Amino acid sequence: MTATQARSTGQQPPPVHPGTTPTNPVLRFWRSAVGKKWVMAVTGIMLLGFVFGHMIGNLKLYLGAVHMNTYAEWLRTLGEPALPRTALLWIVRVGLTAAFFLHIVSAAQLTRMNHRARPTKYQSPRDYAAANFASRTMRWTGVIVGLYLIFHLMDLTWGNANPKFVRGDTYENVIHSFKRVPVAIVYIFANIALAVHIFHGAWSMFQSLGLNNPKWNRARRSFAIGFATIIGIANISFPLMIVTGVVK
Repeated sequence: MTATQARSTGQQPPPVHPGTTPTNPVLRFWRSAVGKKWVMAVTGIMLLGFVFGHMIGNLKLYLGAVHMNTYAEWLRTLGEPALPRTALLWIVRVGLTAAFFLHIVSAAQLTRMNHRARPTKYQSPRDYAAANFASRTMRWTGVIVGLYLIFHLMDLTWGNANPKFVRGDTYENVIHSFKRVPVAIVYIFANIALAVHIFHGAWSMFQSLGLNNPKWNRARRSFAIGFATIIGIANISFPLMIVTGVVK
């Protein structure tokens, strides 16, 4: 029996997760909607921090090859001599990969839980009018960002998508990549999608953490707009300035 049928007959709707409740508190928290929202929010904060730090580092592009390559080498030597070369960098990469995976899984499972709770779609068009563009396209911008991330790694980290890739020469790798018009277009389009995704994510993460107060809504929206705008403009500027010949 669906939730809609149960309500029409006055019976209780079936649980979203049928079966016994797990005794493990961590598993019980994870299986709850609140737990998944918290995982999405916390991993989202981690990913937002990485995106911001990555953008700051990429601004070295405007200072020239020496500054950008020195910064890239600094990332590889973080933690030395206590840790081997690139060890801390790989720890960060593994942590970010785990955060990205948990973010995607929790988002997908939350969507399934919402569909189970309301198997019949909204009939009124005003439901879409009430939601903004960013919230309605979160699924698709997320897919675009995921595909973009894979290409970005192939292009500027692994080098198999960049025919002129030279390991360790970060500046020239970026220049050669963004000189290709199709690649520049892909980066610009993907970073527009990233900015849209960040806007809704930065706005909704406070609500997911229970920090939802009408007094803070204006500040939340200003933060989301400001953060997404800064990330979007900066990231779009890199391929745009190179493909137009401003940066050589």
